[in-house]
Amino acid sequence: MSKPIIVTGAAGFIGRNLVASLNSRGHHELILADSLGKDDKWRNLRGLRYEDILSPAALMERIERGQFADAEAILHMGACSSTTESDADYLLENNYRYTRRLCEFSLKHNIRFIYASSAATYGDGSQGYSDDDAATARLLPLNMYGYSKHMFDLWALKVGALSCIAGLKYFNVFGPYEDHKGDMKSVVAKSYRQIREQGKVRLFKSYSAQYADGEQMRDFIYVRDAVEVTLWFLEKGSASGLFNCGTGRARTWKDLAAAVFRAMNRPVEIEFIEMPETLRRKYQYFTEANMQKLRAAGYTRPFTSLEDAVQDYVADYLSRQEEA
Repeated sequence: MSKPIIVTGAAGFIGRNLVASLNSRGHHELILADSLGKDDKWRNLRGLRYEDILSPAALMERIERGQFADAEAILHMGACSSTTESDADYLLENNYRYTRRLCEFSLKHNIRFIYASSAATYGDGSQGYSDDDAATARLLPLNMYGYSKHMFDLWALKVGALSCIAGLKYFNVFGPYEDHKGDMKSVVAKSYRQIREQGKVRLFKSYSAQYADGEQMRDFIYVRDAVEVTLWFLEKGSASGLFNCGTGRARTWKDLAAAVFRAMNRPVEIEFIEMPETLRRKYQYFTEANMQKLRAAGYTRPFTSLEDAVQDYVADYLSRQEEA
C-alpha cells in the first residue's frame, strides 16, 4: 500500500482540481481535509477517490496523536480565501497558525509540504512581483487575507523551512469547481452568468489616471495549469522555496470579458460601474508574476492562453452546468 497524501481544502476550488489530478495519476490513498458546513461544497467531492475526509480540527487531532507520520506529502490548500474577510483573529488562526502546525509536523516527520501562498502578499505591486527571498520582507499586503498568508511566508523564511518545503503564490486562478465561492468566484464565472441573464458584463471603473476603465491588468491562470505546477513540486521532490504561480503575462479585464463573450458567441457589451468605497484603497491595478525562479527550478511546460482557457472553461464546464 502506498503512503497517504493529505490534501487540505480538498472540497475547495484548487483543492478539488488537485485531488482529481492526483486520482488521474493513480493516487487513491488520499486523506482529505475540509470544512463542508451546510452549503453545497460537498458536491465538489463527487467523482473523486479517497480514503477519508476529515474536518481541519479532526485532522489536527489525529496529527497530535501521532497519526499520518508516514504520509508522503501534505498539500495544504485549505484557507479562508476571502479578500474582504474582516475578522483578523479568524484569519490568523485559519491561515497562519493552522499552516504553521501542519508545516512543523511535516518537518518533524520528513513529509513533503507544499502550501498555497497568494499574490495578495504583493499588495499594490509597488515592490514588484519578484518571488526572490530578498524581496519577501519588503512586501506590504493591502488586506488581512494577504497579510495572513504573508505571515507564514515570513515565518518559513525566518526558520529556514523554505529550503525543504514549497510555497506557491497563486495569482488570479479561474476554472471549474469554483461555484461554491459566491462573491469570490472569478470574473469569468460571474461574466458568464451576467451575459446569460443580461447580455452584458459589468466591470469596475478605474480610479487611477494610469489605467482607463477596463484596462486594469491581472495575471490570469487557468486552474489546470496551477494544478500542474503544484504537482510538479510533488513529483520533483527536490525543488523547494517560495514561487510565483501565474503565467507571467498580465491581461486586461476587457481582454477577459471579450474572451467570455467570444466563447459564448455573443457580441461584446461592457458596462462600467462604480467600485465600492471600501475596495478603492485596497485595489490592485496591475499584477504580473515574475516566473524566472520557477523556470530556473526546471518547470518548462507552457501556460494555457487566456482565450483558450476561457473557451475550455465555458464549453466544457459552465455551459454544461447550465444544461444539467
